[in-house]
Amino acid sequence: MKIRFIILIIAATLWQSLTAVAAVRELYVSPTGNDSNIGSVKEPLLTLQGAVARAVALQEDAAIDGFVVNLAAGTYTQYEALEIDTSLHKPIEFRGSNTAERTTISGAMQAERFTAVEDNLWRVRIPEVVRYGLRFEQIYINGERRFRAQSPNRGEFAGIKQVKHIPIDSTNLGRDIYGWEVLNITPNNPIPFGNECRTQYIGEDAPSSKNKEALGQPLITFFHKWDTTRRPLLHVDSCGVMTIAGRGVYPWNTIDTRSRFFAENDFNFLDAEGEWILSEDGWLYYIPCDGESIENTVCHIPIAQQFIKINGESIEQQVEGITFNNIDFTYASYLTPNEGNVQMQAAAGIGTVVEANFARNIHFADCTIAHTGLGGVWFKRGCSDCSVERCHIYDVGASGVKIGESTIRDNRAEITHHIKVDNNIIQHGGFVFPCAVGVIIFHSSDNQVTHNDIADFRYTGVSVGWNWGYGYSPAKRNIVEYNHIHHLGWAQLSDMGGVYTLGMSEGTSVSNNVLHDIYSLYYGGWGLYTDEGSTGIRIENNLVYNCKSGGFHQHYGKDNIVRNNIFAGQIRTQLEASRVEEHLSFEFSNNIIYYSKGVMCGINWANVGHKSDYNCYFCTDSEKKIEFQGISFDEWQKKGQDVNSVIADPQFADVAAGNFTPKNKAMLKKIGFKPFDYSKAGVYGSKAWRQKAELSKEQKEAFDKLVDDYEKEMITDW
Repeated sequence: MKIRFIILIIAATLWQSLTAVAAVRELYVSPTGNDSNIGSVKEPLLTLQGAVARAVALQEDAAIDGFVVNLAAGTYTQYEALEIDTSLHKPIEFRGSNTAERTTISGAMQAERFTAVEDNLWRVRIPEVVRYGLRFEQIYINGERRFRAQSPNRGEFAGIKQVKHIPIDSTNLGRDIYGWEVLNITPNNPIPFGNECRTQYIGEDAPSSKNKEALGQPLITFFHKWDTTRRPLLHVDSCGVMTIAGRGVYPWNTIDTRSRFFAENDFNFLDAEGEWILSEDGWLYYIPCDGESIENTVCHIPIAQQFIKINGESIEQQVEGITFNNIDFTYASYLTPNEGNVQMQAAAGIGTVVEANFARNIHFADCTIAHTGLGGVWFKRGCSDCSVERCHIYDVGASGVKIGESTIRDNRAEITHHIKVDNNIIQHGGFVFPCAVGVIIFHSSDNQVTHNDIADFRYTGVSVGWNWGYGYSPAKRNIVEYNHIHHLGWAQLSDMGGVYTLGMSEGTSVSNNVLHDIYSLYYGGWGLYTDEGSTGIRIENNLVYNCKSGGFHQHYGKDNIVRNNIFAGQIRTQLEASRVEEHLSFEFSNNIIYYSKGVMCGINWANVGHKSDYNCYFCTDSEKKIEFQGISFDEWQKKGQDVNSVIADPQFADVAAGNFTPKNKAMLKKIGFKPFDYSKAGVYGSKAWRQKAELSKEQKEAFDKLVDDYEKEMITDW
């Protein structure tokens, strides 16, 4: 009887498994398919849109619990975003090919073959420019981003001698919107615009000037503090004074003589390898790079701006259960609006090629997002229980991954939460919007940003919170752990760091990360940066080295814990704190501070209310005294700080080789430091996946050279 009962249970289990498998309807898509087909192996569909439409048509069948869309290997051209809304109410998984050839969704058209105009100048006609009014601001040659002709050339910037602000409408419309103004900007050296730009500018109603050869006006991109602003050129006079107009910039981050800029989109700028420009009659001109030949060159022109838009209607009517697995999304465009781009910290308002609103259980795994004008993925409004895992997000125009909104919704249920970003390579970003961030969490809670490799952005690596001060913030209990964050800044902007936090963040953990090679233009370039109102954050077991202005900096906040970290070899200052407040700002304990150049602490470290004890300090330069802003170690201890701390060599295993394992056991015991395995930071999995996260030798050398050059100039803080 007992045996019979067990057999019945096994049979029932098998039946349940079989029926569950049978309840999933398989659909097939192929580059050679047709959306009028039924979606079978023999009659595959052609597009993702066709697969969704077929699923919607079949979903009323009660025997179907969900769908699997099998995408054959090959390239699918998609110029419009795949839109999924609540009309699809059963789960669907899109599976790319497991063969050597990937499944690729491309938003680009391929140009015809170039022809030589001169030895160092090619061109190709893009008939769609004249025929359909096609516009584009990005191209890719053999899968690599190329930049429009600019002056000064890429990697260089022009300085500003004088700025004159002329209000048009000085009405202050609030913190986020300022009145319109005209700016007359005198560069340090005139920019070589073509004569066609030297038009008369008379009053507000004057028509904007237009380059007679280049399609569209020249654009000016300004770099100021932590923001960038892009404006079309209206006029340049015979003395080189440039006139632009638009919404006024914030008075605390204005365009002034400390700002830098470059201009683009003028034929006179076409003078360097890799530059291109588009004429009004549809000719694309390109200066080839060394090693390129007409025969081996493929030019992709992105047309699509987005790939996927998932939009539920409300928290009560969400889109649920969508998975994208093993699919590459490549080539997407961005077009600058006629009025240009206003300044925005962290490129907060700039979109992504994948966007979800009112969505639950949305997952991206083993996918690629690359070569975009916008950012990567954004779980925006009312999203929960979503993930991005094992994805390669690179060569993006803005941010890698965005979570939540910059607005706190009145209906708190609409605040995004529980998003997982794990084991991704997020590199090479901010090419259109330099102030973009690798991963940014706005007003959102209970998210995990773990085991990612984030590198080669022009601004911050990971940003958490979006409230300045001690007001209400939903950004609670966020986890930023085991990430490798490095080679950021590239001396383009200021006020940035490896991990940046804002506002009341109780329960947030920033731990077990490795952060290094972070370099700002003026102030900033910190490893760990708790900015305005950062509160309730635990910063623990991080290795931070080779950052410009400090391994740790707190502007202001309270009740933060900074313990058991290694801060080694920062360039100018090891530790910094800014605002003096009456409360306890942070506790600083069980840390190792090791350096050879620069000073131990700066700005207001000695005066900011913090409790410091059980730390180890060591300077390899025996001629330097370890001081706390002019206060000797003995005097510092008499003030009640670092009473149980030591000055001792931690005896790192091999600093030159990047091995910061401390060997001084007596010191470790004295300060209560607990060694941690920082090798666990970064991506995990196969050797090939881990190797893919490695920056090239050339990139590392370029960063080192840039730092050396700027340190020789010793550009001072803002």
